[in-house]
Amino acid sequence: MYEEMRKSAQNQGKPTLLDDVEPDLLGRNVSKVLENLSKNTYKNSPPAKLIAVTKTVSPEVINELKPLKILDIGENRAQVALPKLPKIAPEFRLHWIGRLQTNKVKGIIDHVCMLHTLDRMALAQEVERRAGERGLVLPALVQVNIAREPQKGGMPVEEVPAFLRQMRDFPNIHVKGLMSIMPLGAPEDVLQELFRGMRTLFEHMRDEAVQNVDMQELSMGMSNDYVIAAREGATMVRIGTALYRRD
Repeated sequence: MYEEMRKSAQNQGKPTLLDDVEPDLLGRNVSKVLENLSKNTYKNSPPAKLIAVTKTVSPEVINELKPLKILDIGENRAQVALPKLPKIAPEFRLHWIGRLQTNKVKGIIDHVCMLHTLDRMALAQEVERRAGERGLVLPALVQVNIAREPQKGGMPVEEVPAFLRQMRDFPNIHVKGLMSIMPLGAPEDVLQELFRGMRTLFEHMRDEAVQNVDMQELSMGMSNDYVIAAREGATMVRIGTALYRRD
């Protein structure tokens, strides 16, 4: 059901939100993901946090996550996310996980608990300006295109250190770590190498201790690869399909 609706929405060019997921099914899927995260930890670290990607589901489905104690949700389109907010429980924390256009910053900045996709200086400047106007300090993750896929956002690995050092001049942005999206369908050994590369970069920048940069979070891994990501050091995984599908 989930895959059929997703493909239909893509074909029509407009979002069609899944509005009917049985609570028992959602509960089983959430439990399975949490169990996998608990079994696949990095060294002595706690399990990675589950960010439930809700961009394809309705407010009614989102609210079913609250009894399961999943309160961190991920959205990627302002025109889809913002109308949902008045209809969901206020306890939910919204993570922005899609590439963000500068002209959309104004509309979302009051609602987002963390921006996962800070990927260019123009965006940093706009976020800084809008956050400053509201007296906010917005937590953010710098998106890294470690696989160098031209169709994806994120900066190359070699540009990350210089970008992070410039963040000392952005008092209304608090960089809390890094984020990456891996190639869909890549072999496990390739994914493992890419995830390890992200963890190495994360630890290098943490050790550098750049002013106004607090390397705490490494957001990587989605439904198809989150177990590998968790084993290789993710602190957050972004899961959508695996929560709503019937196996």
